[in-house]
Amino acid sequence: MAQSNLEKQEAKLKQLNQKIKEEKSKIEQGLGKQIIKSANLDYATLTTPQIKMIAKKIAAFLNQDQNNQ
Repeated sequence: MAQSNLEKQEAKLKQLNQKIKEEKSKIEQGLGKQIIKSANLDYATLTTPQIKMIAKKIAAFLNQDQNNQ
């Protein structure tokens, strides 16, 4: 009986972790879309190095902004 409860809890935990993963993915995609839209970037021409550079610039800006508060 205890094993059964443990298995149920593990299943719930797996479901919860999956939901968290999905929410993170949704937020990441939404954030990316807003940045691309706001910066008027073209999906078709964005390269991985450009994406990394943009991410670094945004992170630096946000970190600087937090430090100035």
